[in-house]
Amino acid sequence: MSSDPIAPLKGRTIIMTRAQEQQGEGHRLLNALGAKVLDLPALVIGPPDDWKPLDDALADLESLHWLVFSSANGVIAVEERLQLLGQSLAHRPKDLKLAAVGRKTAQHLEKLGATADFVPPNFVADSLIEHFPISECGLKMLLPRVQSGGRTVLADAFRKAAFDVIEVAAYESRCPKAIPDNTAQAIANNDVNAIAFSSGKTAAHTAALLSHRFGNDWQQYLQGAKLISIGPQTSLSCEKHFGRVDQEADPHDLEGLVSACVQACRWDPELYPPGSK
Repeated sequence: MSSDPIAPLKGRTIIMTRAQEQQGEGHRLLNALGAKVLDLPALVIGPPDDWKPLDDALADLESLHWLVFSSANGVIAVEERLQLLGQSLAHRPKDLKLAAVGRKTAQHLEKLGATADFVPPNFVADSLIEHFPISECGLKMLLPRVQSGGRTVLADAFRKAAFDVIEVAAYESRCPKAIPDNTAQAIANNDVNAIAFSSGKTAAHTAALLSHRFGNDWQQYLQGAKLISIGPQTSLSCEKHFGRVDQEADPHDLEGLVSACVQACRWDPELYPPGSK
């Protein structure tokens, strides 16, 4: 890796596995550090199988005390459904408070004119539970979430704390059909230095896509690539599907993921002798 402090990833090739529509910011941050960035979009974000549970919950906003978002995708879906009802998060009932896990989720709310009332100090769901500002029993809470594959830790913890929790699917994240050809070629040629995973599902889907493309021996093509996780749950998924994780982001957000790529790709003359990639 380059010793240039301005471009520490110069000469490094990083694969981003975020959903296609979420690739832009990661590309910009990595490109600014000198990296060549390849796409392996491991998620396709789309609607849930049935909108009715979410629509029914949103039609009764006046009865809610908290609306808790664990992802920007949930914010986008809820706002779109509210718009169809002639409403918006910015003009929600005055007693309805918003909580957001993560800086990006909070920023999406901010752009809509609906500033989050609470954002936990660490950008993981467990931190939201630990630091949640209200402990009063019986409060009614709506948790819009991914249809499948997401954790139920938020709902389970709030129910244990005697909250009345409504948990509904707001979107689904499905596995794409294939890896882009240029990315697959770089993997086949052992030209990848790191693969960055932004969720447990991106790790699971990436493993499935690689198996489909390269067959049963797909893991041999990753021997020279560092596997970078955005947080603890993503690390568990990497361990499950790849048998390892080489670096975990801290903080657990996109900027932390990029910093973890820099740390993982630090130049090691034994691994990358002069004249190597």
